[in-house]
Amino acid sequence: MLAKIGDKWSILTIMMLSDGTKRFSELQRGIEGISQRMLTLTLRGLERDGLVTREVFPTIPPRVEYTLTPLGESLRTPVMALGQWVTANLPQLEAARRRFDAAGEGEA
Repeated sequence: MLAKIGDKWSILTIMMLSDGTKRFSELQRGIEGISQRMLTLTLRGLERDGLVTREVFPTIPPRVEYTLTPLGESLRTPVMALGQWVTANLPQLEAARRRFDAAGEGEA
């Protein structure tokens, strides 16, 4: 369960939904680099785990909205903290990777 919640796309999706209900297209535009298929799989997984609800409105074309459930909301604070940590430390993480790769240690 930890690996599923902690994966990149799940964290980014939860972060986007922490601002409130979003349509699929809003999520796709807001999560850089995610494909339509990966977003679909991520949302289905989060819905299956009870973290996200999916509501379909009978319009033409159908409108679908995603919202965090109370259980999903309980992840909001730790996920946002993790996202903020990554953002704050990204330059150091990238520099460490460059140093490691330059030293040839990255080779198997």
